[in-house]
Amino acid sequence: MKIKLENLEKKLDGNVIIENVNMEFESGNIYGLVGRNGSGKTMIMKCLCGFMKSKGDIIIDGVKVDTSKKYLDSVGVLIETPGFIEHYSAFDNLKELASIKKIASDDEIKELLNEVGLDWQDKKKVKKYSLGMRQKLGIAMAFLEEPELIILDEPFNALDEATEAVVVEMIKKRKEAGKLIIITCHDSSMIEELCSKVYKIENHTAKLM
Repeated sequence: MKIKLENLEKKLDGNVIIENVNMEFESGNIYGLVGRNGSGKTMIMKCLCGFMKSKGDIIIDGVKVDTSKKYLDSVGVLIETPGFIEHYSAFDNLKELASIKKIASDDEIKELLNEVGLDWQDKKKVKKYSLGMRQKLGIAMAFLEEPELIILDEPFNALDEATEAVVVEMIKKRKEAGKLIIITCHDSSMIEELCSKVYKIENHTAKLM
C-alpha cells in the first residue's frame, strides 16, 4: 500500500488546523507524527481515515479517493477515545466488531485479548474498566483482523511499562509482516525506536525530519 497526501487542508470554524500538508506512506514501514499539542497530528489521522472531510488529495495506490465516502477496507484505528459498547465485555466488543466482516475467529479474538493483557473470559462490562484496560481494548480493536493500515494516536497512554513493551513488540511484528503503521507519541525515545520515518507537524504543515 502506498498513500500520498497532497496539499491537504482542514479548517474548523474558520481557523486553519492544517494546510499544504504533503506526506507519503508505504507498507512495511512505521511512520511517526510529532509536534506539540494542537499542532494537527490527530487531524491528519482523522482526514486520512475519512472521519473528517478535507481539501486536497488523498491518493491510495495511485487512486485519488473521496474523503466523504468510505474507501479504506483494511484499516485499524485508535484515535482519541475508542467507541465501545459499554455494557459488553471485552470479548463481546471484539466479537461484535468482528461480525461485520466475519474475518476474525473466536480463537483469534481470544489470542489478541491475551496478547494485550486482557482476560477474554472476564465478563466485566467495559463501563467498569480502568483507563489502562480501556486503552488495551482500544489497541486490540485496532489490530483486529490484521489490517493493512494501522493508525495509532498515542497508543501508550495509560499503559504500564510491561504492557508498553508488549505493544511495542506487537507494532514491530506487524511492520515485519508488511503492514503500514502510523503513530503519534509524546515519548521521543519511543518514536526513535519504532519509526523508520518521522514527520514533524508545525505551523499547520508537515516536514520530514
